[in-house]
Amino acid sequence: MKTVEFFFDFSSPYSYLAATQLPAIAARTGATIVYRPFVLFAVFKAAGNDMPAKIPTKGAYLFKDLERWARHYGVPFRFSSHFPSNTIKAMRMVHVAADQGKAEVFAQAAFRAMWAEDRDLASPETLAELARGAGLDPEAALAAIETPAIKDRLREGTDLAITRGAFGAPAFFVGDELFWGNDRLHFVEEALKG
Repeated sequence: MKTVEFFFDFSSPYSYLAATQLPAIAARTGATIVYRPFVLFAVFKAAGNDMPAKIPTKGAYLFKDLERWARHYGVPFRFSSHFPSNTIKAMRMVHVAADQGKAEVFAQAAFRAMWAEDRDLASPETLAELARGAGLDPEAALAAIETPAIKDRLREGTDLAITRGAFGAPAFFVGDELFWGNDRLHFVEEALKG
């Protein structure tokens, strides 16, 4: 079975844009998507990288570019008023959802919540609603994201991304091949077909 590993942080708008396209790519190529949340700040730090929004000229370009991509894909997009947001608990919840076969449903809903609906992923109320919508027990999910086992899995996913050479988000792996950025999805699809 062909697999694309999708390394992301919900705080990355380009990861949101990529997430809107991945299910169709998976359907066209017969591939499975493995959702791998990671802590983008830790990946940036390890790679000596920084977020584009911190560089004024890049930040100004970024807003236009994100809107351009959203139009190109035909997807809703609003730059989050909660940015930069602490998305750690939401990313831990991807692991809780994955244990019940619902990682994609939860991750897609969380991306929409942040980048289309301008909701706060740091809010326990938002997380509870998203958990419920994904078919999880909200109270159990909120409790699970505070357990050492789930915290460790997010840390391990971040370490794995760093070890494999990721330096930003979104990062995709097809086998051992790294593809970085929403604008590399055509190469991801090509690799999945190859």
